[in-house]
Amino acid sequence: MTIAVERPPGSLNGTACAALDRALRTEQGEGTVKGFREFIMRGNVIELAVAVIIGGAFTAIVNSLVDGIFNPIIAAIFHADEINGAVWQIGPVSLGVGAVLAAVINFLLIAIVVYFLIITPMNKLNEHLYVLKHGHKPSEAEVEAAPSEAELLTEIRDLLAAQQASGERDASQK
Repeated sequence: MTIAVERPPGSLNGTACAALDRALRTEQGEGTVKGFREFIMRGNVIELAVAVIIGGAFTAIVNSLVDGIFNPIIAAIFHADEINGAVWQIGPVSLGVGAVLAAVINFLLIAIVVYFLIITPMNKLNEHLYVLKHGHKPSEAEVEAAPSEAELLTEIRDLLAAQQASGERDASQK
């Protein structure tokens, strides 16, 4: 399979196109395309794309909620026409607290919804799947028995050092 990447006329720099062309023309060129396809089709890449799309749609809901309900309440508290006009007057200094409050409310609403509508159900689902697989809920002892990240990294380091030492011994014996 031959894939040719042509530089568009009038482009300023064809270096990227040339690099892509070289990568795709190698003996593993077809493997490169296959590898890219496998990378894109991995579950976590697809899940991330779905999360970004849903997050964008969810932003519109949160913005409407903040603009329609919370902003007027905050504006009424500070006697302003809109939340961006809400200021806190301290002597000659005016602090524009309205925009900050709107951002904090936005963040808290998103965090609450993500926690209660995504994190909590996923934890319950994972626990349910564990019970289906193992026949019991995970105990504290099983959770504590799992090695820590530091322990795993130490084990990997020791295995690599042992592997390198055995390779050096083999090389010196030849």
